[in-house]
Amino acid sequence: MGVIQLIGILFRALLANRAALAMENLALRQQLAVLERSVKRPALRQRDRIFWAWLARLWNGWRAALLIVKPETVIKWHRQGFRLYWRRKSRGRRAGRPKIKREIRCLIYRMSRENPLWGVPRIQAELKLLGHDVAESTIAQYIDRTSKPPSPTWRTFLKNHAA
Repeated sequence: MGVIQLIGILFRALLANRAALAMENLALRQQLAVLERSVKRPALRQRDRIFWAWLARLWNGWRAALLIVKPETVIKWHRQGFRLYWRRKSRGRRAGRPKIKREIRCLIYRMSRENPLWGVPRIQAELKLLGHDVAESTIAQYIDRTSKPPSPTWRTFLKNHAA
């Protein structure tokens, strides 16, 4: 072994010991904080559980510094977090058809407003020419639905033209 390798190994050992000491110090300070805010029995909050689950992943000697709960409890918290993560990750997306872009919705509204004689199929054909593939039912949701004045009845027509 060369001198440089020995110095590297010594340097790494010093840093590893210092990191382990810092982790132990952090663990003990966290336990003191829990005990200071508790009256009789240590009341662990959700953030305390998360802290211990992450510390267990980062530091191998976490069991020696743990005094307020059993190590099996920390492992149980870690498993619960793992289960919650994958349950949320594998949860299905929203059901139904995805929303169309605001730009296309405004275009549908504008086309239907400016061309009142166009129906849904014509608007769909024009959108297809522009490169937007939108279903008829979607277009029907976004067309302009301004109410037209009611047409006069036959009674009104005859009354107006009887003379």
